[in-house]
Amino acid sequence: MFPAISFANKSVGVFGLARSGTSCALALQLGGAKVFAWDDSEPSVEKARAEGVSITNLHSFDFKSLDALVLSPGVPLTHPEPHWTVVKAKQAGIEIIGDTEIFARELAKAGSKLVAITGTNGKSTTTALIGHVFRHAGIDADVGGNIGLAVFNLRKPEKNSVYVLELSSFQIDLMPSLKPDVGILTNITPDHLDRHGTLQHYAAVKARIFAKMTTSDVALIGVDDDNCKALLNLVPASATTYAVSVEHDLPSGIAAPDGILRFKQNGQAIDQIDLRAMHALKGKHNWQNASMAFGAARALGVSVAQIESAMKSFPGLAHRMQQIATRGGVAFVNDSKATNADAAEKALASFDNIYWIAGGIAKTGGIESLQPYFSKITKAYLIGAAATDFERTLNGKVAFVQCGTLEKAVEQAAQDATQDKRGNAVVLLSPACASFDQYKNFEIRGDAFMAAVAALADVNMNNGGMR
Repeated sequence: MFPAISFANKSVGVFGLARSGTSCALALQLGGAKVFAWDDSEPSVEKARAEGVSITNLHSFDFKSLDALVLSPGVPLTHPEPHWTVVKAKQAGIEIIGDTEIFARELAKAGSKLVAITGTNGKSTTTALIGHVFRHAGIDADVGGNIGLAVFNLRKPEKNSVYVLELSSFQIDLMPSLKPDVGILTNITPDHLDRHGTLQHYAAVKARIFAKMTTSDVALIGVDDDNCKALLNLVPASATTYAVSVEHDLPSGIAAPDGILRFKQNGQAIDQIDLRAMHALKGKHNWQNASMAFGAARALGVSVAQIESAMKSFPGLAHRMQQIATRGGVAFVNDSKATNADAAEKALASFDNIYWIAGGIAKTGGIESLQPYFSKITKAYLIGAAATDFERTLNGKVAFVQCGTLEKAVEQAAQDATQDKRGNAVVLLSPACASFDQYKNFEIRGDAFMAAVAALADVNMNNGGMR
């Protein structure tokens, strides 16, 4: 925790007292602001009060006495309708901002550097990978925002200190002064339309990451979807812009359609990294993450050799195509985060000899959309509430066995995969389902998978040690 001095001697309303709201309120108080904080959840109010936050019921408070309203990113700004605090703030003519906006002002005062990442998919892995590359290269970067720590739980900004922030569209909507040194937009697909109204508005909010860029700033933007490609024209001409693709080669930009990352300018290859053997960066979606991380690292002066070395040691995010162990030639991959078929598709597309553990509470459509990948699945091990429905989809197309529990599925899949003489066998937990029938969340399910793998004989866990 550090003081937010940009609002010293000002009056600030704070609505939303979860993790980031409470941290921001305390930082404002430390910086000399007069804080009036509230949440419509009584337990949240009492928890924040116990932590030292100054509490005021904002329902009856005169917003004209405030200089700003700090709004939690989870609270509706525009759709489906503005929150009551937003209405009051607009009537009072005060600015409506988020904790990340205040943090951005603190960075500007200190002269710190900001790498900001947004997009519909891939932003968490890209953020974590950039932080890993920076640290590997000796850049002591802080990582947070929409991933990990709330921004005011990071270290105090200093001149030239580096911050790598994942930013959601909700956070960007509350950041009018956002101006990253490196801005990254991975992709745009329909999402959060209940909060943004239309896809066009959602895309426009994402594009604000580039709006204030000037000379020496670097923009990296994916061009594999039409929504994202259309935003290239919105990047200021003064910024250095690189297109990124994993579907096509690019005469200028960063591309990895075949798993070999190539940076080109005017058709001339400048740098190259082979991503295909990096176990935590399997699949085209991860090649895009790596391409974005490459561009960010080069922008801050990290050498190609340092980037490649760091990518080889990147462990991946927990529960997201995370290779947790090997036994002989068999890899064990934890993709518990794949709670729907679209997410599981990325994992199935990344391997060729798959012993697939799937099931839980299925989303609409089940696994019908995954049929193009059934040829990659050697055998499926079905668990949870969706097992019977999945059996009907797989019947006659993929060998399967009903296992019921995750522990039984791991045991049977490991036994079958170990006997496979073709090589490159992968025991893959990518459930294509929510976990709530058997586990409280996907993290607990992923931890249970790791525990079951660790209990196998002669297995090498990636965190060290033979079990």
